[in-house]
Amino acid sequence: MRGPKPRPARPAGKDDTHAVTPDALPRCPAHLGPVARKEWRRLAAPLHKLGILTVADRAAFAAYCQAWERWVEAEEQLQKTPMLLKTPSGYVQQSPWLSIANKQMELMARYMAELGLTPSARRRVMPEGIEANEPLIIFKTVYEWEGKEIDAAPDSRRPMIRLPPGAENA
Repeated sequence: MRGPKPRPARPAGKDDTHAVTPDALPRCPAHLGPVARKEWRRLAAPLHKLGILTVADRAAFAAYCQAWERWVEAEEQLQKTPMLLKTPSGYVQQSPWLSIANKQMELMARYMAELGLTPSARRRVMPEGIEANEPLIIFKTVYEWEGKEIDAAPDSRRPMIRLPPGAENA
């Protein structure tokens, strides 16, 4: 698929049957290690406050935290060992810790994109200037016709092009 990822569906109003209801802050899974738990505590509350982290997102966020812990461990091991190792047969190979670190970074990047943990992902997940629980209903689109601005109907949910008089026959 080309182009940027589409924005996830957001509730249009309080009566929307597909609206995400604010849940309690999801609990940290018991199987996470100490470093992953620390990352959970660091990010869970802010993501929940923004309306990004709900009970439905618990598994994805736990997977991110677990990848974080594994990445931290691999990076710590890389500080202690060389990146290239010589095998008993004399060949030089990449440290397994480097492979682990790279793989965990890839996994973290995927989860970060889904959870709004990068600047571009935040713009996709949460429009700038819009509160997390405030529905995005009205927006204005401005078109230009022969040098004059023509705006969309300001109270509609989707933009509508209003053509200048006589332009509909052109």
